[in-house]
Amino acid sequence: MKYELFIAKRYLKSGRFFISVSTWITILGVTLGVAVVCFVMSMHNGFESEIRTRLLGTTSHISIFPLRGGLINNYDEMVNNLESIDGVVAASPFIYYKAAISSSSSGDGIVIRGIDVEKERQASNIATDIKLGKYSFEPQITENDTIPGIILGKTLAQNLGIYIGERAVLYSLKGEDLHRKTRPRVAKFYVSGIFETGMFEFDAQLAYISLESAQKLFKVGNSVTAVHLKLDNIYNAELMKPIIDSSLEYKYDIVPWYILHKNLFSWIAIEKKILFLGFILIVIVAAFSIISTLVMLTMEKREEIGILKTIGSTPASIRKIFVIKGMVIAFAGVLSGWLIALLAAFIQNRYELISLPPDIYFITYLPIDVHLFDFLLAGIVTIIICYLAALYPAFQAAKLHVVEVLRK
Repeated sequence: MKYELFIAKRYLKSGRFFISVSTWITILGVTLGVAVVCFVMSMHNGFESEIRTRLLGTTSHISIFPLRGGLINNYDEMVNNLESIDGVVAASPFIYYKAAISSSSSGDGIVIRGIDVEKERQASNIATDIKLGKYSFEPQITENDTIPGIILGKTLAQNLGIYIGERAVLYSLKGEDLHRKTRPRVAKFYVSGIFETGMFEFDAQLAYISLESAQKLFKVGNSVTAVHLKLDNIYNAELMKPIIDSSLEYKYDIVPWYILHKNLFSWIAIEKKILFLGFILIVIVAAFSIISTLVMLTMEKREEIGILKTIGSTPASIRKIFVIKGMVIAFAGVLSGWLIALLAAFIQNRYELISLPPDIYFITYLPIDVHLFDFLLAGIVTIIICYLAALYPAFQAAKLHVVEVLRK
């Protein structure tokens, strides 16, 4: 063991009470700084991952729209073509329009999605999101009428005061000439299922009906408004876009998930960077504590530094002693901070202690997703800051002259 490391370890263990306490406080400051940075980064990872999973579970990985609006007429042929492309797991046509809905006790404006039951089961998570009832639009047949099923979001069903098996009415003016005296088309449905995605925007405003019922209600004939795809890897969406575009002869607008929800994911990414820079300031504050601790140590160890120089220690060796102590503080703080962040992440994911208002943050609790890169980045930045903070007192200690020390 080099003697600089030996002396640095002795300095860590010895010293006046005030300096010893100051060292521990400095380590605690670095620990809290690293823990906060790592936890916040993991929080944003979890938030982004949860939002992405739930969004793509409903809207899928790539959406295909007609250029300049309009409708897709040959959607069966398109779906077969798309599903033959390597990397495409499933394709599902759908109709997407706004409508009004009413129950016996309330009403609301909502978004209606008309889907093919089996194809949508393969392309999205709607079938697994059903909490009550069943994933089916099988009609109720009575003596006087045949009433198809509708699947409502949980919050929407609560707002309407409606339950499984009860009736709801949809109203639409899509396709009507509004210059004439027209009345909205009316269609009766019974609630066959209630889904919950965990995202307030979908659960409070979205309802599913069969593709055939939507074509009749919105007067679109044998057409759909869009087709969406599920890929075997969501991060291949950018690579798949030109392949799909070429397969469709460049006649449609191909929109990957990161473009469809660009504003949301861009906001999350920017906020993560800003918070990282902000919380690094906590580490910089702890670095000033390292400076003050080492300066006080230099003042206390003046005589010992003089003796070391007398027996032949060079200024470089003196600098190493104080830099090593600063690095010990940094490494101790980083390791402790990592452990605290991991423990906090485990507790939050296990017990969901921090909840969120779903109407603001889309999700009901704060998920934590630990990434090794974020921990390493926070640790490396902290060690660099602490190293730079230790240089000033180290150079000051190395400057001490033997004659002045011994004279005092």
